Amino acid sequence: MLRDVAVVVSPPVPAFELGILSEVFGLGRIDPSLPRYRYAVCAEQRRPLPTTSGFGMTPTDGLRRAAGADLVMVTGAAPPVPPPSAAVVRALRAAAARGAIVASACTGVFALAAAGLLDGRRATTHWAYADQLARDYPAVTVEPDSLYVRDGNIATSAGSTAVIDLCLALVRDAHGAEIANRVARELVVPAHRDGGQTQYAEAPVAAVATGSPISAVLDWSIEHLAEDLDVDELARRAAMSPRTFARRFREVTGTTPAAWLRRQRLLAAERLLETTEVTVDAIAHRTGLGSGDTLRRQFARARGIPPEAYRRAFRRDATPR
Repeated sequence: MLRDVAVVVSPPVPAFELGILSEVFGLGRIDPSLPRYRYAVCAEQRRPLPTTSGFGMTPTDGLRRAAGADLVMVTGAAPPVPPPSAAVVRALRAAAARGAIVASACTGVFALAAAGLLDGRRATTHWAYADQLARDYPAVTVEPDSLYVRDGNIATSAGSTAVIDLCLALVRDAHGAEIANRVARELVVPAHRDGGQTQYAEAPVAAVATGSPISAVLDWSIEHLAEDLDVDELARRAAMSPRTFARRFREVTGTTPAAWLRRQRLLAAERLLETTEVTVDAIAHRTGLGSGDTLRRQFARARGIPPEAYRRAFRRDATPR
C-alpha cells in the first residue's frame, strides 16, 4: 500500500517537478475520502538549496527520512549536472533493495542510472535527453516515446508534465482507477493521456476545442461504447472522410481511433468492476468489448491481472446497477 512518499532532491532543484509531486502527494485533497500521504522532501543536508526557477527552497528532512518510504521519487535538473552523491546512491539502492517503489521525475532518471538501478531495465526521460541517456548508460533500454515506464519497482517519467501521468499511474496501481480518476478531477488534468511524448517534440498537440467535430465525437463515443464503433461511423459523425478523420484524430489525441476506443472501454470496465457487482460478461457487453472472454484477455494484457482479481483488489461499496 502507498502511504509514505519521500522526494529526494539535489541542487539545482527543478521547481516545477517538485511542485507537481507536492501537489499530488503532499497536499490534502478537497475530498477528504481520498488518500493522504506522509510526505517529505529530503536532501543530503537540510539547508537552503537553489532551484531552477531562481528562488531557494529548504528540504524538510535529511536522507534518512527516505529509509521508510513506500515511494522514493528523485528529481533532476537539465543535464549536465553533477552525478548523485554517494549518500544519495546509497539511499536509492537501499530503497530499491527493500522493495520500495523508486521513481524519477524527468531527468532524475540520470540519478537512477548512475546508481545502477536501471541496468537491464526499461526507462524513459525527456525526449531531448533520451539519446544522451542511451549513450551514457548502454545497459538501459531507453523508450524515448513513453510518457512513463514502470519496470518492476522502478518507474521513470518523461519531461515535466509527464510526471503527472506517472503520479496518477502510481495512484491507480495503489488505489484503483476510480481513486486515480477522482484525484485527476481535483487536479483538473486527464486521468490518462494516450500517445507518446514524441508527439510534443516538434510542436504541441492542437487542443481539442470544445464544440469542435473531434470533441463532439469523443463525447458521443464515451456515451455509446456499447455500440459497434468504427472509423467510418465516427468520421460520418464528424462530417469528414475516414482518411481525414483518422489523420485529424491522431493530431489531436496522439493515437488512433481504435486505440483510443480500446482505452476508453477498458477504463469504463475498470469503473464498473470497482463500483458495481455486474458480471464480467455484462460489463463486456456494456463497454463494447463483446464477450467476457474478450474482456478478460484484453484486461489481462493491459493490466497484468484478470478482471476478477482487479475487482477483489479495488472494489469499494459495490452495489448492483
